[in-house]
Amino acid sequence: MAGHSKWANIQHRKNRQDSKKGKLWTKLIREITIAAREGGKDINNNSKLRIACEKANNVNMPKDNIQRAIKRGIDNTQMDYIEARYEGYGISGSAIIVDTMTDNKIRTTSEVRSIFNKYQGHLGQEGSVSFLFNYCGQIVFSPNIIENADIENKIIDIALFHDAEDIIVDDDGFIEIICAPKKYSELHLDFKNLGLKTEIECLTMKPINEIRLNDNDLIKFKEMIENLQALDDIKEVYSNVIF
Repeated sequence: MAGHSKWANIQHRKNRQDSKKGKLWTKLIREITIAAREGGKDINNNSKLRIACEKANNVNMPKDNIQRAIKRGIDNTQMDYIEARYEGYGISGSAIIVDTMTDNKIRTTSEVRSIFNKYQGHLGQEGSVSFLFNYCGQIVFSPNIIENADIENKIIDIALFHDAEDIIVDDDGFIEIICAPKKYSELHLDFKNLGLKTEIECLTMKPINEIRLNDNDLIKFKEMIENLQALDDIKEVYSNVIF
């Protein structure tokens, strides 16, 4: 695994995109609203809501905004957002999954399809590419917070205790932990209690096998992904391409 060039670049690209749009709060409010609608307002019994609220806290969203989003989610008269997933293929057979939160699925479908068509791709049916990915929890620690072998051992011990599916320590010192979705919340809490800051932590669609594109195709592919991420309704974009 290409350590720093992979994880640091992924996080930088994600942060840059959110900053460019200036819409991170809007996306998080939608995420909180949907999580509250699906699992209720108690963060102790709704891990999806707890994680969304922690994301909001990490970007200094006011508590009043968070509470209004939760209230909106549990108020049956204001349930205007739905989650929708799109699957398809991009340039050179690359596999792409697009998760959205939208109040107008017709609009979102049209916008997503337009970008796929623009970059020589096509949308498929549900399940057309998701079999190429593994739904899992992913937690990544950067070498900046792993000050000594004791901390690294603690991270690995906690991961093993919670039956992590995979633990990868790369040459640059990044530690990636992959776990079953049902184990993610427990791992997240234990690492938080340890006081360690993570580089990436999320429930994700991790490609089972990654592919490389030639330089020209990779430029076009990156442009496609950035255009998808710039859409207002986009929550996450996953692919099996190595950046």
